[in-house]
Amino acid sequence: MDFTVQDIIELLKNKQYKQLRATLAEMYPYEIAELFNSLSNEYVPLAFRLLPKELAAETFVEMDSDAQELLIKSFSDSELKEVIEELYIDDAVDIVEEMPANVVRRMLSQATPEMRRNINEILKYPELSAGSIMTTELVELKSFMSAGEAITRIRRTGVDKETINTCYVTAGDRKLIGVISLRTLILAEEDSIVADLMETNVLSVNTLEDREIAADMFNKYNIIALPVVDNESRLVGIITVDDAMEVMEEEVTEDIEKMAAIVPGDKPYLKTGVFETWLRRIPWLLLLMISATFTGSIINSFEKALTALPVLISFIPMLMDTGGNAGGQASVTVIRSLAIGDIEMSDILRVVWKELRTAFICGITLAAVGYGKILLVDNMIMGMGVSQMEALVVCITIFITVLCAKLVGCTLPILAKKIGLDPAVMASPFITTIVDAISLAIFFALSMLILL
Repeated sequence: MDFTVQDIIELLKNKQYKQLRATLAEMYPYEIAELFNSLSNEYVPLAFRLLPKELAAETFVEMDSDAQELLIKSFSDSELKEVIEELYIDDAVDIVEEMPANVVRRMLSQATPEMRRNINEILKYPELSAGSIMTTELVELKSFMSAGEAITRIRRTGVDKETINTCYVTAGDRKLIGVISLRTLILAEEDSIVADLMETNVLSVNTLEDREIAADMFNKYNIIALPVVDNESRLVGIITVDDAMEVMEEEVTEDIEKMAAIVPGDKPYLKTGVFETWLRRIPWLLLLMISATFTGSIINSFEKALTALPVLISFIPMLMDTGGNAGGQASVTVIRSLAIGDIEMSDILRVVWKELRTAFICGITLAAVGYGKILLVDNMIMGMGVSQMEALVVCITIFITVLCAKLVGCTLPILAKKIGLDPAVMASPFITTIVDAISLAIFFALSMLILL
């Protein structure tokens, strides 16, 4: 059934707690969190306390940071301890990073010494590193164990582990030497030795590696967990697929915001205040507005051509839009390819050659259609009186502009990555400004050369 925020409020007001608890217990943690995030503050603590212990912890992880902070402040010490004890280390770290200092101190005061130590250890890693998103809760086996002994160890230690489907085999110094699945252990004979069953070709990632690279490995190798090792190849944690998916979502969101000329943020749209939204948008708007003065300077410098051939003014928007769109297509394609590892800096010549050939065909097509449109629509229907030579200048400009736009659009993101900038910065708004200036310069230069 469709359970709504209003249904929760009605059940709470009528004190039908047993019915509400039973209904919530049948829902997924994410669904409950979405409902609780929309509840007014007065109802959230009461509704949350009705959840069973394990479901409460899973729901708490899915809630937004404002709702989590509200609950932590409303919890008694014993309630807070119960929730924290049910959290996985990586989830606890995520929550700690979002909370104010006073809330963090209270959380850590209710955590076990081992959990505090693990949280502090993960917090030492750089924010965007693989180590910052790993969990230390994993199943560790030894190569000399039998399959039966390994299964017994999993039963004894796996209750609080984030995953038991994939287990890791280490030597005495915790050096990662193999990986084995629970399926392999269950299907093997009890006296089979782990060393004979494990895979020795283990995918792993260094603690200081970029988390985006680690997340991309899940997609490339179709895995559900990835071991994290230090510089001596010692196993220190694992990254699970749910954390990898969160990283992918955050990276895609960040790229989209940069491509739209917005400073990236970490809050949902409706949770971001108007002033904060203004701060994120205004820097690029100011930069792009100021950069547009170059376009105005180009128009002023060709005042003679505009005075002698006023009909040319009507084609300026079409030329600028066409160039911007062509450059945007190339840049978005290249930025996406860079993000998923399809192309590297070494591929720049191949990219340029492909885009130039594509631009040639696109330019010819647009120029031909534009020429027909000017003669048939602008002249015969709208009566603008554009001469054939003027139409020719417009169409030649379109062709050259598309070539230049595609070239700029495909090279700038690659060059940006080469010098350490995010390629997404070189997306449509930035490239459009450059191409606008180029298209106007080409248009007026051809007009002066051919028509005057």
